[in-house]
Amino acid sequence: MKDLWTEKYRPTELDDVLGQEEVIRRLKVYIHEGSMPHLLFSGPPGVGKTTTALALASEIYGDNTDANFVELTKSGERGINAIRGKVKDEARSRTLTEKNFKIIYMDEADDLSEEAQAAFRRTMENFSENVRFILSCSSSSKIIDPIQSRCASFRFRPLSKELIKKWIKDIESNEDFEIDENGVNVLIRVSKGDLRRLTNLLQVAYTIDKDVTEEVVKTAFVKTKTADIKGMILKAQKGKFGDVREELYALLIEEGYPAKEVLKMIKEEIYNLPFSNNKRKEIISEIGKVDFDLARGSKPQIHLQKLLAFFATLRDE
Repeated sequence: MKDLWTEKYRPTELDDVLGQEEVIRRLKVYIHEGSMPHLLFSGPPGVGKTTTALALASEIYGDNTDANFVELTKSGERGINAIRGKVKDEARSRTLTEKNFKIIYMDEADDLSEEAQAAFRRTMENFSENVRFILSCSSSSKIIDPIQSRCASFRFRPLSKELIKKWIKDIESNEDFEIDENGVNVLIRVSKGDLRRLTNLLQVAYTIDKDVTEEVVKTAFVKTKTADIKGMILKAQKGKFGDVREELYALLIEEGYPAKEVLKMIKEEIYNLPFSNNKRKEIISEIGKVDFDLARGSKPQIHLQKLLAFFATLRDE
């Protein structure tokens, strides 16, 4: 895949953001006034929070956006040391344009611990003259009150099925392939309103067959899930059990994926990771135990969590 469709078709202007008319209307007031407070974007994944932040910055800074918009990634800027270090350093630096503030965007801010959020709040207070923060989260209830009170809150709505269908059809027309109605319906169902996930899945389906049917979408779904499984194993090895539990819950409960299939994908994926033969034998043994427990009707989530936690104990020889 030469170009990622999630980036190729990402709206660059606020007016092109799908399904968030009230949010866009309010943000345009800030552009007109030439100033804005800290912002808190909340809502489900894939509905346009990051896209809106990027488009807002683009309309404020124009050609100088890259120098005045800082995006903090989940992997590197979530601990209290990062808040006191990199985040503080970014907040301290001033904009190089006629605007009197730069924008720092933090995705998945609800992953911050309360201790890190307290440090973050102090950074917001100390550098409010030259920086505006945009915090993005799935649930604002996980953000401490002192931070919420310092932000203007914006709730992003789930996208309607009609808007999602229009999005799919626009890509279909631009990329010159065909997707049937059943394929569209499966795509919408498995992506659960997450436009980013849907677009990635559609691109994978396109690479399999230019005639995108229900079966092609299902095949693409399995391929993307295999990638998710690999990510879960790697996170488990790093001890990120909170992330692993959430992703496993989403896979089994929210998406209704069979536990036996998840176990099968884990088994297949261990041959694509750098384990020695001895370690692979240990993993296969653990997989056998989980398979037996699942056959007895035990709770699948508990046993799959235990299996993934086992990866943290492994050190390749």
